[in-house]
Amino acid sequence: MRIERPKEIERFGAIRFGELQRIFELDSGPGNGDSPVVNSAIMQVGSQALAEVQKDMAIIVPVRNERLKLVEGVLCGIPHPCLIIVVSNSPRDPVDRFGMEQDALQEFCTFTGKQAVILHQKDPIIARALAKVGYRSVLGEGRQVRDGKAEGMLLGTLLARLAGKKYVGFVDADNYFPGAVEEYVRVYSAVFATCESPYTMVRIAWHSKPKIVESKLFFRKWGRTTTRTNEFLNRLLAHYTGYDTDIIKTANAGEHAMTMELAMALDYSSGYSIEPYHIINLIEQFGGIHESEALRQLQHRIEVYQVESRNPHLHEAGDDSHIDDMSYQAMQVIYHSSVCPDRLRKDLHRVMVSNEYCTPHAKPRRPRYFPPLQTLDFNKFSAAIADHPQAKLILGGNL
Repeated sequence: MRIERPKEIERFGAIRFGELQRIFELDSGPGNGDSPVVNSAIMQVGSQALAEVQKDMAIIVPVRNERLKLVEGVLCGIPHPCLIIVVSNSPRDPVDRFGMEQDALQEFCTFTGKQAVILHQKDPIIARALAKVGYRSVLGEGRQVRDGKAEGMLLGTLLARLAGKKYVGFVDADNYFPGAVEEYVRVYSAVFATCESPYTMVRIAWHSKPKIVESKLFFRKWGRTTTRTNEFLNRLLAHYTGYDTDIIKTANAGEHAMTMELAMALDYSSGYSIEPYHIINLIEQFGGIHESEALRQLQHRIEVYQVESRNPHLHEAGDDSHIDDMSYQAMQVIYHSSVCPDRLRKDLHRVMVSNEYCTPHAKPRRPRYFPPLQTLDFNKFSAAIADHPQAKLILGGNL
């Protein structure tokens, strides 16, 4: 793979936000051994170097009622060396959708020779183990893990850490183009092969989202939610730097990846808010606005890469209520952040009222927050899930 290096860098405390990067070649050849070639403008990462990173990477696929053919296509696009972790929150009755997903994954693994983990978000063994190690904030009624995309991503990250992986990436399960999924993972791998910091995040900006307009394909660049959230996050940065900026292009990136060191250090927020909250929490912990124990202990800078894909992104179209829910949750985490300036908070409230997300005299709901996974006792958690049917895979026994 051949990717340009960021032309501009926005430095914010210990964080370096890179400008959107373009891909020049999806496959730049085998390369010369494991070492990528990096010059002032271009990063060239050979297929051998990509594969070395992918051996240490887990790809998490959150699933909830997606069509099985869609999920199978996504699995097909994940490069072979990666560990696949499917976290499903699909119903088990009246039709056992989770059982169908298990069967489909087992068949996929039989034909491909891959090993993969599939876990239901309401798995009682995992819930009891979380309670035993004191990580109860993610548990709801009946002491089960709460519903929500972020909650599933959090579980997947925990399993990736137990499996001993160095990197964790996320792809959505409703992608119609397996080739796009492969590209996302290759981008993750290329960045991790060339990054200098063990605290690195990669975020994908879709090249386009095709839709049919007047019987023709129209390749739309930006969605409504992404445009709005990007604007608010850029305004937050500009408030502290004193310079206008449009550096953030991936506020709602569902496709993103992190080094395990960074994934363990971040707080999490619930539902769809997790995607912009990763950026918000980076600023809260490492932006230098407030005193932070995490910043004092940090030995490296935080690197955030944003890469524009070449493949268009075609996924299941959500209705207006789904889009509004994503927009509202994104604005919630910005509004309630300790680093959000008063002027921006007022503007956020005005937009939320105009969209009827909240009433003029009420504050928006405060999202749920979950502490960093590094606070867990992993030895105690491992012992608590030793009887799980997939314990050998989860604990890395056959990886």
